[in-house]
Amino acid sequence: MTTIELNLGQIHARMAAACAQANRCVTSVQLLAVSKTFGADAVREAVLAGQRSFGENYIQEAVEKIAAVRAMQLAGAEALEWHCIGPIQSNKSRLVAENFDWAQTVDRLKIAERLSAQRPEGMAPLNICIQVNVDGGSTKSGVMPADVLALAEAIVKLPRLVLRGVMSIPDDTPDFEAQCDLHKRAAAIFDAIKASAMPGLERFDTLSMGMTGDLEAAVTAGSTMVRVGSGIFGKRSYAAASQ
Repeated sequence: MTTIELNLGQIHARMAAACAQANRCVTSVQLLAVSKTFGADAVREAVLAGQRSFGENYIQEAVEKIAAVRAMQLAGAEALEWHCIGPIQSNKSRLVAENFDWAQTVDRLKIAERLSAQRPEGMAPLNICIQVNVDGGSTKSGVMPADVLALAEAIVKLPRLVLRGVMSIPDDTPDFEAQCDLHKRAAAIFDAIKASAMPGLERFDTLSMGMTGDLEAAVTAGSTMVRVGSGIFGKRSYAAASQ
């Protein structure tokens, strides 16, 4: 058993325990393996261990990695999902639109419009999550909570996109209750959008929050997708990473 396979088993065990504690079905939470800064060989190990969804922050690195993994012709690789979970600059939006299945960090209409215009017609619609700044910090990425509903209303009108949910990356805190509080803020925003019953929410089902250090709190607060990197792939080196 490889280290990555062992780590995946441990993360799934943590998710199962968190779901049991929260009285949730274990299948209600999806694992997104964050493979940023790790090469295609690490992704290969995860795929062979059964992982199918991968998150990437650095867009150019990700595009090269996606191509390398496809070239490996792994069994089941045709069903892999690639999620962009890093900031999307205007000059990189085409790469996201053409290579990813999900864009989880949309926080302004301009980027959503570019993704819609640049998504190839022959591909399935690009799945979109709105990144929300639940901390309220002026220097953090994400739309402010008060502006989320208006952005959602605009995104659902764009062709070649489908609004799937909300994503948040709150500040680190070691306190479980504080973690829960931050995640519950994102969950409340998700619920408010869903309750609006605006047209275009037929597949609005994803609350992406929680990472290696706080996945239990995220599951407790209602997360449907946890994004785990170091808990699967180990400590990262950012020296070669580039946007």
